[in-house]
Amino acid sequence: MPQRKNISSGRPYEAIIGYSRAVRMDNVSNIVAVCGTTAIDLEGKVVGKGDPYAQTKKILEIIQEMLGKVGASFENVIRTRVYVIDVHKNWELVGKAHGEVFGDIRPACTLIGVDALADPDMLVEIDADAVV
Repeated sequence: MPQRKNISSGRPYEAIIGYSRAVRMDNVSNIVAVCGTTAIDLEGKVVGKGDPYAQTKKILEIIQEMLGKVGASFENVIRTRVYVIDVHKNWELVGKAHGEVFGDIRPACTLIGVDALADPDMLVEIDADAVV
C-alpha cells in the first residue's frame, strides 16, 4: 500500500486552501512535487515587496526546506516552473536568483509571464519536481 507523505511549511494558506507544500508517495514513485510557492513568511506576509530577486531567493529557500523534509535537495530537482508578473521587466532578476541557487544543477526550467498572482505584492511563484 503506498504511503502518502504530505509536507507542510506551516504557512496559513495551506490549511485554508487545502493543499500541501510538497507531496511524496513512497512505494509508488520516487517523484516529489513541490507546489507553486510564493515568498510568504510564516505569518502570511509577502517577503521582498517590489523586489523579484528577493522574492525568488525566499521562494527557493522555502522549496529547499520542503525538499529537505523528504530527504531531497536541489540536486534532486529536475524541473522548475517560474511564474512571473511583468515578465519583460522582471525575468532577468528572477533568472539571476534561480541561476545562483541551481548553478551547475541546471534543471529544466520554464519561465511563464502571468497577469496576476494571489496577492498583488507577489511577483513570482515557483513549483518544482524532484526525483529521489
